[in-house]
Amino acid sequence: MVAEGTWRPARAVIDPAAIARNVARLRQAVAPAALCAVVKANGYSHGALTAATAAIEAGAAGLAVALIDEGIELRDGGITAPILLLSEPVATSFDACFGYALTPTVATAAGVEAAIAASQAIGGRQRVHLKVDTGMHRVGAMPEEAPELAARIASCSTLVLEGIYTHFAVADGSSPEDVAFTALQLDRLHGVLEACSRQGITPAVVHAANTAGALRFPEARLDMVRCGIGIYGVSPMDRAEAGMARTLVESLEPALSLTAEVTAVHALRAGDRPSYGRRRPLPADGWVATVPLGYADGLPRRLLDAGFEVLIGGQRRPLAGTVTMDQIVVDCGQHPVEVGDEVVLLGRQGDDCIDAYEWADRLGTIAYEVLCGLGPRVPRALR
Repeated sequence: MVAEGTWRPARAVIDPAAIARNVARLRQAVAPAALCAVVKANGYSHGALTAATAAIEAGAAGLAVALIDEGIELRDGGITAPILLLSEPVATSFDACFGYALTPTVATAAGVEAAIAASQAIGGRQRVHLKVDTGMHRVGAMPEEAPELAARIASCSTLVLEGIYTHFAVADGSSPEDVAFTALQLDRLHGVLEACSRQGITPAVVHAANTAGALRFPEARLDMVRCGIGIYGVSPMDRAEAGMARTLVESLEPALSLTAEVTAVHALRAGDRPSYGRRRPLPADGWVATVPLGYADGLPRRLLDAGFEVLIGGQRRPLAGTVTMDQIVVDCGQHPVEVGDEVVLLGRQGDDCIDAYEWADRLGTIAYEVLCGLGPRVPRALR
């Protein structure tokens, strides 16, 4: 277990009400499809149990996680809603999966046989979802193999093929090639469903769309959508690419802010070079503030070269040197700054705001990585 930096003046503040409002907005937008809230990776750093509770209370039909351990954490926290495991577990863990009333994904013949054996040992009728690889090429049965796996599941009296699904590779892309590929993936899924139907197999739930797919491709909503990043108030694409969903994208509320306090202030002269490597000379005499968050907390070292800024006193202030493991240094220029002043790294201060999209744009990555990268040493607090 990694200790939180409880005694450090830094924290990520989570707003469960914002998650609930985002779920409600997305539910309304995708109806009549149901919404499954993806709460893997500790709820994208928002706290899995916090996010799950808010999502279920706002009407999410179920939850999705990546690991059995994540599902167990939710069950131990009192969550009784359906929980889908998004990848096929190792063969020896199906008994734990069913024992905690988790719904596993199956995608291979070996996985199906392991699920059958575990379901026969535990009794009752255990639900599974069959995942089809329609072009993502990460997890899933090939379309030509999927109907046979579906038939094998249907032949077992202790399994229920509750769902068949796929995952889009470029639903967030706006190029003609990306749009065409998403349509191709959906066509491949429908081909599998038609082949299953000819065998008398009709799953109760068919799903394909992540947040981007749910927003940009109404025809992909099917019976259920799996919304992850959107429920946390961050769009998987920028506003210009959202198209008809732009109004909804703009209504989403970021549910996490990252703040700290200044812990030290130094008066330095032009040409001084703070931090490791003495990377950058100060352009003028001024104040440099130390802030107690570093790369062990999710602030990549490359933020310096990316031109990263924080908010202090309602003004944007650039980094003064290399990000270290536990701290950053900020060039405040001639602006007065004191120990204890609030520093905003994600969120709003005054009339300005820094969001995960800005971090991602500067770093050449995606907002998912920014949020999921926030380390466990950062204390979480609820608004």
